[in-house]
Amino acid sequence: MNTPLSDAEITAALREMEGWSHQRDALEREYRFSDFRAALAFMVRAGFEAEAVNHHPEWSNVYNRVSVRLTTHDAGGRVTEKDLDLARRFDAVAGV
Repeated sequence: MNTPLSDAEITAALREMEGWSHQRDALEREYRFSDFRAALAFMVRAGFEAEAVNHHPEWSNVYNRVSVRLTTHDAGGRVTEKDLDLARRFDAVAGV
C-alpha cells in the first residue's frame, strides 16, 4: 500500500512544482493551452504517462484548459509519492 505524505512533505515538494496546489487531499492544477487541439494533445500524451505508471488522474477539459486532480485511491484518497511523480511527468509533457 502507498503511504500518504504529511502536509509538510507535500508543501515542501510543491515549492518546486509551480502551478500545483494541495486542495481537498489531492494535488490540483489547471493547464492552459493555445486551443482545444493543444489541450487534447496534452491529454493524450499525459494519458500515456499515466498508463505507464498505472496511476490515473481525475481530469476534465474545457476548450483550451485541462484541470487535473491527483490522489492515490489505495492510500485512502490521500497524496503519495505516486501523485508527485505523475504531476512532474505531466509538467514535462506540458513543457513547464
